[in-house]
Amino acid sequence: MDNHTIKILVVDDEEGILDVAEGYFQRKGYEVYTAGNGVEALDIIKRVKIGCIFTDINMPVMDGLELAERVRHLESTLPVVVMTGYPSLENSIQTLKNGVVDYLIKPVNLEQMELTLRRILRERELFVENLILKEEVERQERLKQLNHELIQRVKDVNTLNRVMEDFSTLDSTHGVYDKVVDLGVEELKADKVFFHFYSETDHSLILIAQSPVEGKDPGEFGEFEEDIPQKTREYIIDAVQSDDKPFLISESRANDRIDDQVNSCMVVPLKIKDNIFGVASAFIFEPDRSFSEKDIYYMTFITQKAASGIENIALYGNIIENLVATLRAFVTALEARDLYTKKHSTRVAKCAHLIAVEMGCSQEELEIIDFAGSLHDIGKIGIPDDILLKPGKLTAEEYEKIKEHPAIGADIVGKLGVWDREMEIIRYHHERFDGKGYPEGLRGEEIPRLARIMSVADCYDAMASDRSYRKRMETDLVFQILRENSGSQFDPEVVDAFLKIADKGLLHDF
Repeated sequence: MDNHTIKILVVDDEEGILDVAEGYFQRKGYEVYTAGNGVEALDIIKRVKIGCIFTDINMPVMDGLELAERVRHLESTLPVVVMTGYPSLENSIQTLKNGVVDYLIKPVNLEQMELTLRRILRERELFVENLILKEEVERQERLKQLNHELIQRVKDVNTLNRVMEDFSTLDSTHGVYDKVVDLGVEELKADKVFFHFYSETDHSLILIAQSPVEGKDPGEFGEFEEDIPQKTREYIIDAVQSDDKPFLISESRANDRIDDQVNSCMVVPLKIKDNIFGVASAFIFEPDRSFSEKDIYYMTFITQKAASGIENIALYGNIIENLVATLRAFVTALEARDLYTKKHSTRVAKCAHLIAVEMGCSQEELEIIDFAGSLHDIGKIGIPDDILLKPGKLTAEEYEKIKEHPAIGADIVGKLGVWDREMEIIRYHHERFDGKGYPEGLRGEEIPRLARIMSVADCYDAMASDRSYRKRMETDLVFQILRENSGSQFDPEVVDAFLKIADKGLLHDF
């Protein structure tokens, strides 16, 4: 097919789209014409022998559907491709009536436009040839096939519409997570679907939602009934680390890194602001079924709409309450694992608040430290129980693992892009004033002021509480340790403020 003989017409009321499309197809060797509405397009069609039309639907003067109808009467074999950012069942049916040959959803990839162009031009050549050379029966079969493809296209568009509508009505992040797994079962016929939070700090998956097991026999999913087994989990993490793109395994039993129970699986990262926020994974266990390329397209579309849903909820304010509840649920789950640290985060937040008041912090800073205090140890959700709950002294390797929790916690909170200062407190609350802390070895005022406050509150409660490896210390001993480490481990100003609230008897309130 010689591109130089092909003239295409792009119709859209957005000049930016026209400029980009014109430049792209001209570089590919096509002769390109542009119009801002249907009336301008008809004028060009009457003057130039156009080979294919790409048109938006919603335009002033004359929209894309009316243009397609006019084109059908002028030249029935001239292919028209409709592009729109707001597909609907009504528009889909109308395009069929107007003889539109394809339907693209904005934003349209230019390479996709070219592939569509090449395909429909080949189909047009075949169609014209059949009109001339083939018998009437053969022509009817071809028309029937085209009609079938268009009907299937409408079904696909309607499925995408349904997905968009489902996410548009959600007002909580948990609802978004649940909808991802529900749609994976309903639309993709998966046996089991999971949604995990992904921590880039330690490359771990934390389960947030999974498809229900109603109507299934107990144990039917084997190890997958509760979560993804370790063997498959490690493979998914490696795949996401090496290439953060969706991937499909049609026949998983041929992959020795996937559990033998799985026949087919697909994994799609969910991104927010170009960062991997979570991972959706779907599995088929039946030996005679597997996922297709269309399935992974749908799953990718679902996760994209889920990401948009999360961002929209954030924009309209509802995200704060929902995400705080989710994160605090993580903390509750963490404290439930270790009875010795139960309510530790609540006490630390209260103590840090009192110190901040004593130091004259603003109302905004008080709100920040309240939030960060309640979540300062959330990163421990990623620390194995055999280390976190170890009754004896930790090995050097185990201690290094424990030291990862501030970065993991900051990673969990920071992914959402709305709590930057809170994230800093969580990340740096184990830094030392003398620069010997972790994770980055910051020194003195390099450490955020609120993180220095949190450090004293955290260490006080840790020493004054029962732990798995020791009993609580006497109050006088705790105060002595804080005084002795003022200027080395702790900011002297913060220690002084702490001792003043202790003298006032305020520590007895919690």
